[in-house]
Amino acid sequence: MTDAGRDRSNPSDMGEGYPKYASAMIQDSFPDIEFEFVNLGISGNRTEHLVERLEKDFIEIQPDILSIMIGVNDVWHHHAFEMIETTDEYFEENLRKILSAIKEKTNAKILLIQPILLDVPDKMGMRPELEQKQAIFARLAEEYADVYLPMDKIFHTEAEEEPTYYAADGVHPTPDGACYIGEAYLRAVTPLIESLIED
Repeated sequence: MTDAGRDRSNPSDMGEGYPKYASAMIQDSFPDIEFEFVNLGISGNRTEHLVERLEKDFIEIQPDILSIMIGVNDVWHHHAFEMIETTDEYFEENLRKILSAIKEKTNAKILLIQPILLDVPDKMGMRPELEQKQAIFARLAEEYADVYLPMDKIFHTEAEEEPTYYAADGVHPTPDGACYIGEAYLRAVTPLIESLIED
């Protein structure tokens, strides 16, 4: 899901980001169900790293519900370090490898979360490239995902006047931003949980 200072030796540690809030909200909403939450997010990872981790961190676990938010580092690292570029073609190739393998080798319901970038001054140059990646992400969500959460769009509606309240650097959510994502996550994942309960 996302790193946010989690203890990487303990997959059950949700860290301090949105998984912390989302998992608590889910458990509160379904008190009679015993959930196992797993967070395998790694700070700085790009789509190519998820491909490398595909078997161990996706297939072997065989989750009931799997959520992915990826893409901002594919853009940010290009702008910050200049020599690292994930072309749109490579981005789509990586995502398609991940999503097709999940579909073929697991029974997981898939929740895809649009990568976010809030409008803070030093990140504005990243927006055009990120929007290209977001378009690919949304298109593949139509093909592979059970639910698509347009988190960047939701954030911009909420955070237009004061974006740094939700993400001081535009990329990493503040606690209030992480909680806001957690609330949106709960709304998005609830139908998937309910469908599993009915089964």
